[in-house]
Amino acid sequence: MIGEIDIAGVFVSPLLLCLVIAFFARLLATRLLDQFGIYRFVWQRPLFDLALFFLFLWLAFAGLRIITA
Repeated sequence: MIGEIDIAGVFVSPLLLCLVIAFFARLLATRLLDQFGIYRFVWQRPLFDLALFFLFLWLAFAGLRIITA
């Protein structure tokens, strides 16, 4: 189980930290996918972006679990 994370004396929930990481990773991925024209092949862009966000959220949790283990 992952407990609170201490950042400069402030305890932060791991969920909040992972949500912020996933949000900015999705923004970066969205810009790259748009720039390379990958979105032409996507049928439902909002649904794809949501799935991409949850993928990055899972990766952030997995990475946090590996780092704290």
